[in-house]
Amino acid sequence: MKSRAYKNRHQVPVIEKIVINSGLSSQLEKGVLEDTARQIGLIAGQKPIITKARTSVSNFKLREGSPIGVKVTLRGNAMYEFMYRLTSVALPGIRDFRGISTRLDGNGNYTLGITDHTIFPEVNIDGSRHTFGMDITFATTTRSDDEGLELLKLMGMPFRRN
Repeated sequence: MKSRAYKNRHQVPVIEKIVINSGLSSQLEKGVLEDTARQIGLIAGQKPIITKARTSVSNFKLREGSPIGVKVTLRGNAMYEFMYRLTSVALPGIRDFRGISTRLDGNGNYTLGITDHTIFPEVNIDGSRHTFGMDITFATTTRSDDEGLELLKLMGMPFRRN
């Protein structure tokens, strides 16, 4: 409140939700989708939903209604607990980690792409048959990138120093 001179505590921005999303090819083997859903469930701490294609696209060999990904939305205590595990355990465990990019989407929201899900300690590397990436989106109530960046810095996100 002091840094932005807010008069009311309801003006202070907060993180609304964290969405973890992983898209998969529709051409993969049968058990890959279930395995990915199980792994993301371990990482997030709650059961993910399987997203399905809305329309058919012949160039991608995609039929309407076929499963194409997995996503989970975290709110409340589960969101803060996941953010703590991400910022203090998973991200610093990446080899040659120098921080994450400071580019936000223009509305104060931030999306982080991770190429390997095995950086999380919950995942048993021997138990997973394949590795996959995921997008982690932090949705905030801020109106600008400056406010969003300041909020995420105060919450402990390890941004890259320029």
